[in-house]
Amino acid sequence: MSDYGKTLNLPKTAFPMRGNLPNREPEMQKWWEEIDIYGQVLKKRNGAPSFVLHDGPPYANGDLHIGHALNKSLKDFIVRYKSMKGYHAPYVPGWDTHGLPIEHAVVSKKKVDRKKVDPVKFREMCKDYALSFVNKQKEQFKRLGVRGDWNNPYLTLKPEYEAEQIRVFGEMVKKGHIYRGMKSIYWSPSSETALAEAEIEYRDKRSASIYVSFPVKNGNGVIPEENTYLVIWTTTPWTIPANLGIALNEDFEYCLVETDGRKFLLAKELLSQVMETIGISDYQVLSVMKGTDLAGVVCRHPFYDRESPIVFGDHVTLDAGTGCVHTAPGHGEEDFYIGQKYNLGVLCPVDEKGRMTEQAPGFEGLFYEDANKKVTEKLEEAGCLLKLTFITHQYPHDWRTKKPVIFRATEQWFASVDGFRQEMLEEIKRVKWTPSWGETRIHNMIADRGDWCISRQRIWGVPLPIFYCKKCGHPHITEETIEYIANLFAKHGSSVWYAKPVEELLPPNQSCSECGHQAFRKETDTMDVWFDSGSSHRAVLTQREELTWPASMYLEGSDQYRGWFNSSLSTAVATKGKAPYKEVLSHGFTLDGEGRKMSKSLGNVIAPAKVIKQYGADILRLWVASSDYQADVRISDDILKQTAEAYRKIRNTFRFLLGNLKDFQPESDRISVSELTELDRFALIKLQHLVKRVTKAYDEYDFHHVYYHVHHFCTVFLSQFYLDVLKDRLYVLPTNAKVRRSAQTVLYETLLSLVKIISPILPHTADEVWKYVPAVEEISVQLCDFPVVYEEWLDDSLEQKWNQLLSIRDIVLKNLEEARAAKLIGNSLGAAVELTPSPEAGPLLESVSDLDQLFIVSGVTLNKPSSGVSDEEKVKVAVHVAEGEKCERCWMISPSVGKHAKHPTLCDRCATIVEENFADALNVEG
Repeated sequence: MSDYGKTLNLPKTAFPMRGNLPNREPEMQKWWEEIDIYGQVLKKRNGAPSFVLHDGPPYANGDLHIGHALNKSLKDFIVRYKSMKGYHAPYVPGWDTHGLPIEHAVVSKKKVDRKKVDPVKFREMCKDYALSFVNKQKEQFKRLGVRGDWNNPYLTLKPEYEAEQIRVFGEMVKKGHIYRGMKSIYWSPSSETALAEAEIEYRDKRSASIYVSFPVKNGNGVIPEENTYLVIWTTTPWTIPANLGIALNEDFEYCLVETDGRKFLLAKELLSQVMETIGISDYQVLSVMKGTDLAGVVCRHPFYDRESPIVFGDHVTLDAGTGCVHTAPGHGEEDFYIGQKYNLGVLCPVDEKGRMTEQAPGFEGLFYEDANKKVTEKLEEAGCLLKLTFITHQYPHDWRTKKPVIFRATEQWFASVDGFRQEMLEEIKRVKWTPSWGETRIHNMIADRGDWCISRQRIWGVPLPIFYCKKCGHPHITEETIEYIANLFAKHGSSVWYAKPVEELLPPNQSCSECGHQAFRKETDTMDVWFDSGSSHRAVLTQREELTWPASMYLEGSDQYRGWFNSSLSTAVATKGKAPYKEVLSHGFTLDGEGRKMSKSLGNVIAPAKVIKQYGADILRLWVASSDYQADVRISDDILKQTAEAYRKIRNTFRFLLGNLKDFQPESDRISVSELTELDRFALIKLQHLVKRVTKAYDEYDFHHVYYHVHHFCTVFLSQFYLDVLKDRLYVLPTNAKVRRSAQTVLYETLLSLVKIISPILPHTADEVWKYVPAVEEISVQLCDFPVVYEEWLDDSLEQKWNQLLSIRDIVLKNLEEARAAKLIGNSLGAAVELTPSPEAGPLLESVSDLDQLFIVSGVTLNKPSSGVSDEEKVKVAVHVAEGEKCERCWMISPSVGKHAKHPTLCDRCATIVEENFADALNVEG
């Protein structure tokens, strides 16, 4: 007889209690590969509307970091969801494989001098290095559970990719968007190459801050020459040898002041501030004049026999300094433009390694930062140094090497953004940006952006397909040469540029359009890697049959507004006049639990591989889903433990559902909705609301709302209410009892919907659950459609009624908890409750036949409604100790226990059920 009591325990099922994800997930992934789940999903959606999320290529250098896991998980959520919603949603992953970090790694790890090794051999080393990390990262992404065409990813080093990139460049040339020119651009001495704005990041730097006096050589009748000086301020003393002028603002007022026999000119508004800083308190204002009055004034360089004329520019402000700006056209963007306007010339006495050249006499060979001290000493020696201090400020750095950059005037190849800027601004309006501020951010970047420097002084990259006439130096680029080189690259790869002589890289019978000469040399620079990845919309989307142009979505970190979003938009609008994406979604950065950036020095780096080994990929994916990723996202051991606990509750919900459907055959046991109990219909209504909410959240990419709604439904509605209330029905009543089948019908619908809802986020768990779901046709939940809301199952009046009953239940449970705390009872089945309802609540409670199950108590006495109980109060509750003994089968306390000779440990109800349903079994036992 005691065996019957075990039926109240959680039913045994093949679905394991513990996930053991680190071991089970690889088995699941192996099965996915065996059945080609990616191919099956695409085949099922063949011919359906297309949704193409174009993968922004991660850099093939190093293991994956937690930011990669965040990014790829978000992409996978969307692609999986769109597939289940009926879209043909292919996902082609890709890698960025050229550029400085790979060169640097080969040089440092293999001890290679890139300038002494044959370029073809060196490029082969770089290629091998890049491919090794492509393969490593590929396995790490697959371990994360990301579904895609891993057997055929796109790589920027593939010949067919490089060929299309050349054609993009050629089209931009044809439309007049590419030119070669001398400009003062970002230069990285640590990388020995030009950089684009997208490759710059700002970091704190300690710099010298100096105030310098420039002697007036010609006052032009406006100011005297003798002992008269213009005062400038700079944080780059090393640029003083390159000074060719001093910029003022035409609209500012300038003061000429005298102190101790010397006269200084500077902006009136900054006068007191500057004089205090340089330590002069006793001075006299001699005159005040407009900037325009100073036209024609010429100063002399502090220590070179060179003039430094006054020029004018709107970049001169009163935010800091003196209102007189030291101008070195070779070392500043605005300085360069001013120099061009006033024909100052360009002087750039710094080489590619950042060393001063012979054009800066007295400082030759010094690294530019080391020259700061020597220049300052020279200024002091010349009597022109007014003040030296040091400041810490935000300064541009090379985002690869993390070293400071400089402005350096060199000849480079540029894309003229002005040629298609307005078109880009118009296209930005047509794109959907999430978050919405993304539109403003990229609009401002494009509106303020200078021309794009696309040439790099590297070897490992796609060569600029340009030839120069050996006689006159004129660049030779034609449609014919572009297509010829593109075809060569498609066949041999871009290393052919270095392997073959120039004659074999040119079509036959080429001659210079300027002088007619027929001998050429080839360009040695390569393309900016942002041009590489920025061409992917052409090299990938238009070249693969399963993809479409433009992409439905680009999804990357918020730093890509200045990176991939920007470069892709530029190349697409420049060549096609249209944005390469319909929608752009961005996410924040990953931080530790205290909100700090992750760094090895802080010891706060959390590696995805370590998390997956400890918890499993689904836990890491659930962390992503639980995060409000549009802002910066925190991760720590404590956060992961909380995520693992949330996962455990979701998993246990599936375990309960599966366990209680073990004897349920949907074809024969399902009950029609109209025949369900009120409670079961109410649960079905709540399920429809869940489907509606999570569908909206998925559609809006609010995955943390998906997480919240699923977690809340499992832990609050199901675990704390519905499933708890059902236990008596499920475990005690006969197997085929109609009310039991009613409950199982809803459990089955709940199971089907829940497993599909979580499938995009927890694919391993979802497919593991799916293997145990009764009577399903599809081999994997990934081949299913996403749940839909059945409007006909909704019933507002029924929902309102049961919501009110739930609020009364909360009151009863609170009183039971107080009785437990007072040690009047143990668990709730040890209690009987006496309810006195309000006039409004009375009929509501009378309509429920099994209040004891609703409250999970052993008895309920319902008194008549009382006017002494307000409608706001709803019900008064008295908790009593239940009378009788505990039934061994249903665990309720009942006076009827012990009154049955055959079943002395059972209550009336259980004795009857056992007699009617298990008589044959009992006779066999006897």
